Amino acid sequence: MSGKRRKSGGRKPFNPKQMRVAESLFDAKSDDTPSEPAAPEKQAAASSPERYTVSQLAALIDHALKTSLPARVTVVGEVSGLKDQTHWYFRLKDAEAVVDCVMFASSVRKQKFTPRDGEEVAARGRIEHFARQGRTQLYADRIEPIGAGALELKFRELCDELRERGWFAIKRKRPLPRFPRRVAIVTSKTSAAVQDVLDTFRRRSPFIPLLVADVRVQGERAAPEIAAMLRRLSSEREALGLDAVILTRGGGSMEDLWAFNERVVAEAIVECSIPVVAAIGHETDTTIAELVADERAATPTQAAMRLSPDREALLEQVEQLRGRSQVSLARMLAHEQQRLRAVVRHAILSDPGAVVRESRSKLEATNNALGNAVTSRLHQSRLSLANTTSAFVRTRPEAVLADRAARVREAHRRLSGSLGALLERRRAELRERERTLEATGPVNVLRRGYSVTVRSDGRVVQSHTDVAPGELIETRLADGQIVSTVGDYAASAPDQHPVQDDDADLFENS
Repeated sequence: MSGKRRKSGGRKPFNPKQMRVAESLFDAKSDDTPSEPAAPEKQAAASSPERYTVSQLAALIDHALKTSLPARVTVVGEVSGLKDQTHWYFRLKDAEAVVDCVMFASSVRKQKFTPRDGEEVAARGRIEHFARQGRTQLYADRIEPIGAGALELKFRELCDELRERGWFAIKRKRPLPRFPRRVAIVTSKTSAAVQDVLDTFRRRSPFIPLLVADVRVQGERAAPEIAAMLRRLSSEREALGLDAVILTRGGGSMEDLWAFNERVVAEAIVECSIPVVAAIGHETDTTIAELVADERAATPTQAAMRLSPDREALLEQVEQLRGRSQVSLARMLAHEQQRLRAVVRHAILSDPGAVVRESRSKLEATNNALGNAVTSRLHQSRLSLANTTSAFVRTRPEAVLADRAARVREAHRRLSGSLGALLERRRAELRERERTLEATGPVNVLRRGYSVTVRSDGRVVQSHTDVAPGELIETRLADGQIVSTVGDYAASAPDQHPVQDDDADLFENS
């Protein structure tokens, strides 16, 4: 069987030539003129010489399926040979026939139910003939379980929903009372389960009153009755004095227990103001009522034991507590008697005067010790004061200030003498430099008949090449300046009496 899906919904386009062959097979009319249907023997005689290729025969089969069957059919049968290879390949069978089936991956992903071999299902899809492998098979797009399988699927879907709502969470469930005042039993009054619960309470806790709330536990009307009874018990809790509820019934098939898998029952348990213990069916059975209940018990007897303290165990505990209390009381009395005897033997009761004398002796000793301590402390304080006074006299402020003033005056005298001598030396040096400057200054040089010539920018003219014809120059003398214009000039021999080096340096620096 090919895993590739054909286009156009899996249907192969029909050839007009093959259509004519099909018409001749199912309708023996002439292609040119209409006529009445031929007799069966004439049809056999007319068609017996016909020959078909395999492709033509496959087309005839496909056409027959399309024209004689509905576009979609639902087939009920038992699953066999399921192969999960992205697509599902399987067979549906009953006691007399087998049909090949395939479900493509796009439909598989939408399925909430995965069939298994041996399960009875209803597969819905179209019938087509796969010519390449010569198979006529059902192309299914939906599969649903039948009977117990359908109930199982519904059970799982409701479990997923309630789990997401937090109804199964442990933190939502309430603790059970240790010593309930009264317990209600929600079940059928004729069931074996109610007798098991009653017998257990009579044996373990006959002092706890019970209330049997009779309801249907099987059938279509069972779930509404159970939910209504739980809501009634919850609303009348205080009036009835109820502290716990047992919801129970005996074993049975999944269909028999289905009332306890209904959403209305689960919601009534969650909203009930009384803690609920559920024990439905056998130990291997699991219902939604048990999953949302505050506690689940494997059997009705176990549910009763969970809410009924054992009388014998309680009596044993009382006896143990009584024994421990008697021992504890005897020990306490013996201890108090011993304390009383010790008090009676105490001196304050046997000889009160001795107690007074002893107290007076202690008071006198304390008074003497206190006087000695005061005298010693006073002597030490006087010595400390004398030492402090002597130290203060040695370090009085007047003496300290006088000593510091004398030191300052001596330092001032020494500093004044040093500064005077230094100042006199600096004055002598200054007078000596003034005399030197006066003797060698440029003004004195000019007074001796020399002059200096400068350009307009203030630079000294040292050579005839420093000026150009027509340029203004200034000649500085000892008693004034002469401004002139440079005319033609010629180089001349050096003077026989050049300026002394010292005087030249002065002119250049000026």
